[in-house]
Amino acid sequence: MTTTVDSVNADAILREGIRSLGLSLSRDACEKLVDYVALLAKWNRTHNLTAIREPARMVTHHLLDALAVLSHLPQSRDLRVLDVGAGGGVPGIPLAIARSDWNVVLVDSNRKKVAFLTQAAIELSLRNVQAVAARIEELPTEPRFDVIISRAFADLRTFAELSAPQLAQEGKLYAMKGMLPNDEISALPSTIEVTATIPLHVPGLDAERHLVVMRKRPSAA
Repeated sequence: MTTTVDSVNADAILREGIRSLGLSLSRDACEKLVDYVALLAKWNRTHNLTAIREPARMVTHHLLDALAVLSHLPQSRDLRVLDVGAGGGVPGIPLAIARSDWNVVLVDSNRKKVAFLTQAAIELSLRNVQAVAARIEELPTEPRFDVIISRAFADLRTFAELSAPQLAQEGKLYAMKGMLPNDEISALPSTIEVTATIPLHVPGLDAERHLVVMRKRPSAA
């Protein structure tokens, strides 16, 4: 894509953030992440994909927010990952760029957003990404997913109940949250247990962030 002042600034913020997170991404991955932000900013002018307009803030609030969870996910190859309520593609697209060996499905009921996700996968040559216009409960339950993740999709109970049928036997649910949602954790069904609540540091983002990790109770799996 054409280099602009915005893209140069976004690239610098991204690279510093990646270093701060202790991640090692290829040059190609970093370039695709910056191109994704440029594409998101372009489409956002007419499709209202995100309330954030400035590319530099998109890097901190979207890219680095997504990448902050990467080290807390399973690191095996060929993972099947489902991003529920993918919206503008966060966290699914940054994760797919960072881990090209993962198969990432982005599901959202908004067809305009899915049109953007599909176009982004094409323009960024993300062969490991599939965008689906559907509700999570409409997806087939096979094949199942090792990782099901969401950001700003729903409360924990709704996310867990709708997503559990898609979860592989040893798979886990990952909910990206701001402040630790203790009330939501208390409201989880008895079939779901929390295995970890992880405070996240997102470079450049002065706000609380947590990752809530869940799984089906062994007796309910």
